Amino acid sequence: MKKSGSGSRRNFLKLAAAGAAAAGSSVRIHGGPRTTFLDSEPQSQRPVSPNDRIRLGLIGAGGMGFGDTETALRVRGVELVAAADLYDGRLTRVKEVFGKNVMTTRDYREVLARPDIDAVIIATPDHWHSRISVDAMNAGKDVYCEKPVVQQLDEGHAVIAAQQQTKRIFQVGSQFVSSVVYKKAKELLSSGVIGELNFVDSTLLRRGPRSAWQYSIPPDASPQNIDWDRFLGRAPKVPFDAKRFFRWRNYRDYGTGIGGDLFVHQFTSAHFVTGAKGPSRVLATGGLHYWHDGRDVPDLLLGLFDYPKTDAHPAFNMNFRVSLCDGGTDRSGWGTWEYRFVGSEGVIIIGGNGVVLRRTPKEREPGTSIDTFPEAVQEAFMREYRKQHPRNDAALSAYPEERFAASDKYDERLDHFRNFFNAMRTREQVVEDAVFGFRAAAPALMANVSYFDRRICEWDAEAMKLRS
Repeated sequence: MKKSGSGSRRNFLKLAAAGAAAAGSSVRIHGGPRTTFLDSEPQSQRPVSPNDRIRLGLIGAGGMGFGDTETALRVRGVELVAAADLYDGRLTRVKEVFGKNVMTTRDYREVLARPDIDAVIIATPDHWHSRISVDAMNAGKDVYCEKPVVQQLDEGHAVIAAQQQTKRIFQVGSQFVSSVVYKKAKELLSSGVIGELNFVDSTLLRRGPRSAWQYSIPPDASPQNIDWDRFLGRAPKVPFDAKRFFRWRNYRDYGTGIGGDLFVHQFTSAHFVTGAKGPSRVLATGGLHYWHDGRDVPDLLLGLFDYPKTDAHPAFNMNFRVSLCDGGTDRSGWGTWEYRFVGSEGVIIIGGNGVVLRRTPKEREPGTSIDTFPEAVQEAFMREYRKQHPRNDAALSAYPEERFAASDKYDERLDHFRNFFNAMRTREQVVEDAVFGFRAAAPALMANVSYFDRRICEWDAEAMKLRS
């Protein structure tokens, strides 16, 4: 999600961010009294011995696959040795970018069969995620799988079972659980500074063809250089269509639409910050309003999600809105994103690369609405009001807005890969494992079910199963 749009997204608020260090990183604090900056320190320059190097295989060399690989290779001691993709042109490009010695193939199983590969990045269309993840773990590989971890709800438990049985490290590629921005938000919420959480609200507005999955199609695309049958997999058999291959997110047969591409980021973040495991009810609506290009998924999706009270958090509601039709004043196309965690005594706002804390303590005076009273009545009212609520300007200014800001160059995806590779070396499981990943993906997929079936979905977040 962040590869092409990170610059504009960071410019959205330009006011705040950051918190605890990403795993494997230390944190330094600097800045003035109004804004605090917390950035990850650069990765250690300590050489990595040949015996400690991590050798990667890439499965799916599209935009996310290339972006993930480029980020992963910024971590010391990591190298790419093999790549699989179904378009021959991408395999040629892999060698151009990452070196002629990288083995390339159309068949991902050839990557999994290599004993010198320690881990794989899975960045295929969504309908292949669960199958390749299970195959990879059973082949003894650690896995970094792009979100959503599954395309269908009934696939989640198989991926979880494979991770638990094989003991492999499994990381879902929704990077905000490793972000210093969201760690700061989690720290603030846990401290009780905004009182009791009651509402989470998130809005993502995007504009432009690329942000609406209108990806470029190479002029040489043909059945001769694309393995169309393998791409289809379990999907319905249809004649070759380059648009479906390169713009697969637009079709339910291969992708998950706004739900699996964007809602899943919002659930991942909300679950990480709040400690929630999932909603009990899901209701979604929306429509296809602008991108009449043959796609069969909506370009506007609105969701309401009820979270029951648990030992980790009070009952609260979430409201998500994603539009691919309007990016506001952002002309880059990748849009603006604001996240609000609303409590009884304040709000935590995440936007761009920052966090803002606005406190509204309960003890502040309630205010008046007496302008329509006769003047004498107003005066009498105010005399009594001031007896109950003495003016205390110092108290009113005791809670200034607090801002926390990450560096413009901060990259949470890099920290996410650092966490993954550190877990590979220590064999300690990551935060965003198969269970966490499925609990974030499931309500996103249920939003699709609710939209297409026009019904409310009931969910058992503990058992991770539909109730109806």
